[in-house]
Amino acid sequence: MGVADLAEYPWDAVAPYAERARRHPDGIVDLSVGSPVDETPQRVRDALASATDAHAYPQTVGTPALREAIVDWYARRRGVVGLSTAQVLPTVGSKELVALLPLLLGLGPGDVVVHPRAAYPTYAVGAALVGATAVAADDPAQWPEGARLIWVNSPGNPDGRVWDARSLASAAARARELGAVLAGDECYAELGWDSPWDTEPIPSVLDPRVTDPTASGILSVYSLSKQSNLAGYRAAFLAGDAQIVGRLLTARKHLGLMVPAPVQHAMVAALQDDADVAVQKERYRARRDLLKPAVEAAGFRVDSSEAGLYLWATEGRDAWESLDRLADAGILAGPGHFYGAGFGQHVRFALTAPDERIAAAAARLQSL
Repeated sequence: MGVADLAEYPWDAVAPYAERARRHPDGIVDLSVGSPVDETPQRVRDALASATDAHAYPQTVGTPALREAIVDWYARRRGVVGLSTAQVLPTVGSKELVALLPLLLGLGPGDVVVHPRAAYPTYAVGAALVGATAVAADDPAQWPEGARLIWVNSPGNPDGRVWDARSLASAAARARELGAVLAGDECYAELGWDSPWDTEPIPSVLDPRVTDPTASGILSVYSLSKQSNLAGYRAAFLAGDAQIVGRLLTARKHLGLMVPAPVQHAMVAALQDDADVAVQKERYRARRDLLKPAVEAAGFRVDSSEAGLYLWATEGRDAWESLDRLADAGILAGPGHFYGAGFGQHVRFALTAPDERIAAAAARLQSL
């Protein structure tokens, strides 16, 4: 299997429900896609604007200031100490890294890529691009021989599941037994809601309770899209095993995968900015506090969803039937069919809508 064998982008199937929802007298409330709607912090925009004289090629490895800011951020926000600048690397958003990592690691036919049971499709796409086999499994005991790359998504998309440090340590031990790279997709790590994650940092795969500072065989992937509303900047990075990072750097140099210089400058400002991140988190908290009880009042059970940008919910019927019912109320959600076998009765509600639209959704759901 290769690029030519990839299925059509699945969101096309949602278009008829979106069209129906738009006919609502007060318009559509689109809770289907987790694209930020709030403004990018001014200090980040100012940093971008100040670096627009970018006549030379940017550094694939990242500027020294950016690499130092990433190392400092891991220590300050994630409790990960002992990283060096040789262990970090900026990426052009996190999705391209997720999709390309099997290729960049040299995987191919006969190899296995493990990803969560409830998962967005890009993990499987990355496996398909190189002809590897994608296996959905959450329990490390079920991770098969032949696995060379194992994805852990914490907090999860779509389900908001958080892996605690003990669980991540078990995952790391199993990955070592298999000789696999363990990759933690941690893009929602600043957005914890339920106890204890409302007050405690969500653990990283690089947490000292999980691994030592060498991070042998382990990578952490993070994006600034959610915490700082930088989705349009394509600003992300990885950190971990220095040898793996070095291999990825060499491959990315050959492929021309480099973050634009103004974006690198803006990333430094975002990584040093805890205040605006806290403000954004409170915006999402307020929206969640309004939407979650309304979803439950409409007959849905919310599963997991202890962190992240989504409510993962079911009313015990096929997701397309739920989307049909929601479209009549002018609401669009994401069908669980997109997120793995066994979740055809779930829908995903995103918190990424303006306050007024979240309030409209809550009112409509309660009327159901």
